[in-house]
Amino acid sequence: MSTEYYDKVSELLQNEAAFATATVIKTVGSASAKPGSKSIIGADGMSILGWVGGGCADSAVRETALECLQDGQTQIIEIDLDDEVLGVGMPCGGKMEVYVEPFLPQPELMLVGQGRIAELVAELGRLLHFRVTVNSPGATREDFPFADQLITDDTDYQKINPGLNSYVIVLTQHKGDQQVIQAALRGKPRYIGLVASAKRSRLVVEYLKEGGMDTDALRHVLRAPCGLDLGGRTPEEIALSIITEVVKLRHERTGLSMMEVKQCSI
Repeated sequence: MSTEYYDKVSELLQNEAAFATATVIKTVGSASAKPGSKSIIGADGMSILGWVGGGCADSAVRETALECLQDGQTQIIEIDLDDEVLGVGMPCGGKMEVYVEPFLPQPELMLVGQGRIAELVAELGRLLHFRVTVNSPGATREDFPFADQLITDDTDYQKINPGLNSYVIVLTQHKGDQQVIQAALRGKPRYIGLVASAKRSRLVVEYLKEGGMDTDALRHVLRAPCGLDLGGRTPEEIALSIITEVVKLRHERTGLSMMEVKQCSI
């Protein structure tokens, strides 16, 4: 195989781009692609390089790539090339199996706002190998020694542009909550968490809905108030509940005790 494919994968990894690869692992009957055929699909679902089949397989592979990029999980899909829905009216005959693997940049923990909870979440994020970005006019390196990036000149939130592997925590202490969430939704974050009381959270959500914000989009990524119910009251315990929810969603787990998950009994 030409090194062009591997060179492009290397380039995308170096640029911390989100993309997926698709590899044909099995064919049965008539199929235009052969086992080992590969392609690269971008975060927009468009093919970047390579080929794993024409109209009969292309739409299914690109759709699956987007799903993989959204949840971070690999998939093996079987495509029936006689199916005219997948084949957009162009039956090919045969079947093929394709392995789709997502490549996501290092997960980003984007903290908007400051305060003791923000400082602790930043520290925990670094320990868990997130790339930590803090966006706040008053943020200093002294307060956030664990941050990879400090943004202090973004009072109108124009620099909030989360990617597919970004987790946004809103800690603005009621000063711009709605604006930050609206700005974050311009990107494609996996999670937006609002640090606020239940009463404040309801007000913010209602404001966003009245402003025309898509309810399904809010339900998909917004947690308001954020964090898991650990019973904590101190800043340290609240920070732990927030980062625990982020890790739970990142790995798509239940958050149950391991004893329950493994169905062990005493």
